[in-house]
Amino acid sequence: MALSQIVSKVPINTDEYGVVRVGGTRVTLESVITAFQMGATCEEIVMQFPVLELGDVYAVIGCYLKNRNDVESYLQEHEVQVVKSRKTIQEKFSPIDLRARLLERKLNAPKA
Repeated sequence: MALSQIVSKVPINTDEYGVVRVGGTRVTLESVITAFQMGATCEEIVMQFPVLELGDVYAVIGCYLKNRNDVESYLQEHEVQVVKSRKTIQEKFSPIDLRARLLERKLNAPKA
Protein backbone atom coordinates (compact mmCIF):
# COMPACT_ATOMS: atom_id res chain seq x y z
CA MET A 1 0.00 0.00 0.00
CA ALA A 2 1.38 3.41 -0.92
CA LEU A 3 1.88 5.91 1.86
CA SER A 4 -0.51 8.31 0.14
CA GLN A 5 -3.28 5.71 0.48
CA ILE A 6 -2.97 5.48 4.24
CA VAL A 7 -5.68 7.51 5.92
CA SER A 8 -5.00 8.78 9.40
CA LYS A 9 -7.90 8.39 11.77
CA VAL A 10 -7.89 9.27 15.45
CA PRO A 11 -9.24 6.25 17.37
CA ILE A 12 -11.85 8.00 19.50
CA ASN A 13 -15.57 7.36 19.79
CA THR A 14 -18.35 9.15 21.61
CA ASP A 15 -20.62 6.87 23.62
CA GLU A 16 -24.38 7.25 24.11
CA TYR A 17 -23.78 9.54 27.10
CA GLY A 18 -21.52 11.92 25.18
CA VAL A 19 -18.31 10.63 26.79
CA VAL A 20 -15.34 10.38 24.42
CA ARG A 21 -13.54 7.03 24.71
CA VAL A 22 -10.26 5.84 23.18
CA GLY A 23 -9.72 2.97 20.74
CA GLY A 24 -13.02 1.16 21.20
CA THR A 25 -12.34 0.73 24.94
CA ARG A 26 -13.99 2.17 28.02
CA VAL A 27 -10.93 4.35 28.72
CA THR A 28 -11.94 7.99 28.48
CA LEU A 29 -10.17 10.70 26.53
CA GLU A 30 -10.01 12.61 29.81
CA SER A 31 -8.03 9.79 31.45
CA VAL A 32 -5.46 9.68 28.67
CA ILE A 33 -5.06 13.46 28.44
CA THR A 34 -4.83 13.83 32.22
CA ALA A 35 -2.09 11.19 32.39
CA PHE A 36 -0.22 12.96 29.58
CA GLN A 37 -0.58 16.35 31.30
CA MET A 38 0.84 14.82 34.48
CA GLY A 39 3.96 13.84 32.54
CA ALA A 40 3.25 10.25 31.50
CA THR A 41 4.68 9.11 28.19
CA CYS A 42 2.54 7.21 25.72
CA GLU A 43 4.24 3.99 26.82
CA GLU A 44 3.44 4.75 30.47
CA ILE A 45 -0.17 5.48 29.57
CA VAL A 46 -0.43 2.06 27.92
CA MET A 47 1.03 0.54 31.08
CA GLN A 48 -1.67 2.32 33.12
CA PHE A 49 -4.40 1.25 30.69
CA PRO A 50 -3.31 -2.09 29.15
CA VAL A 51 -6.43 -2.31 26.96
CA LEU A 52 -5.09 0.60 24.89
CA GLU A 53 -2.79 0.17 21.93
CA LEU A 54 0.37 2.26 21.80
CA GLY A 55 -0.38 3.59 18.32
CA ASP A 56 -3.84 4.70 19.44
CA VAL A 57 -2.38 6.61 22.39
CA TYR A 58 0.14 8.36 20.13
CA ALA A 59 -2.66 9.29 17.72
CA VAL A 60 -4.84 10.66 20.52
CA ILE A 61 -1.99 12.68 22.04
CA GLY A 62 -1.09 14.00 18.58
CA CYS A 63 -4.70 15.03 18.02
CA TYR A 64 -4.75 16.72 21.42
CA LEU A 65 -1.58 18.67 20.67
CA LYS A 66 -2.92 19.82 17.29
CA ASN A 67 -6.37 20.71 18.68
CA ARG A 68 -5.54 21.73 22.22
CA ASN A 69 -8.20 24.45 22.52
CA ASP A 70 -11.03 22.20 21.32
CA VAL A 71 -9.97 19.30 23.54
CA GLU A 72 -9.53 21.58 26.57
CA SER A 73 -13.01 23.01 25.92
CA TYR A 74 -14.47 19.48 25.82
CA LEU A 75 -12.65 18.55 29.04
CA GLN A 76 -13.98 21.65 30.82
CA GLU A 77 -17.54 20.92 29.68
CA HIS A 78 -17.15 17.31 30.78
CA GLU A 79 -15.92 18.42 34.22
CA VAL A 80 -18.99 20.67 34.62
CA GLN A 81 -21.22 17.67 33.85
CA VAL A 82 -19.32 15.50 36.34
CA VAL A 83 -19.77 18.10 39.09
CA LYS A 84 -23.51 18.40 38.33
CA SER A 85 -23.96 14.63 38.37
CA ARG A 86 -22.02 14.27 41.61
CA LYS A 87 -24.15 16.97 43.25
CA THR A 88 -27.39 15.34 42.08
CA ILE A 89 -26.29 11.94 43.39
CA GLN A 90 -25.21 13.38 46.74
CA GLU A 91 -28.55 15.17 47.12
CA LYS A 92 -30.54 12.09 46.19
CA PHE A 93 -28.45 9.63 48.21
CA SER A 94 -27.15 11.75 51.06
CA PRO A 95 -24.55 9.94 53.18
CA ILE A 96 -25.55 12.01 56.21
CA ASP A 97 -27.14 9.75 58.83
CA LEU A 98 -26.99 6.81 56.42
CA ARG A 99 -26.13 4.38 59.19
CA ALA A 100 -29.07 5.54 61.31
CA ARG A 101 -31.48 5.25 58.37
CA LEU A 102 -30.26 1.74 57.55
CA LEU A 103 -30.57 0.61 61.18
CA GLU A 104 -34.08 2.05 61.37
CA ARG A 105 -35.05 0.27 58.17
CA LYS A 106 -33.65 -2.99 59.56
CA LEU A 107 -35.56 -2.60 62.83
CA ASN A 108 -38.82 -1.85 61.01
CA ALA A 109 -38.46 -4.66 58.49
CA PRO A 110 -40.98 -7.49 58.80
CA LYS A 111 -39.65 -10.49 60.69
CA ALA A 112 -39.20 -13.66 58.67
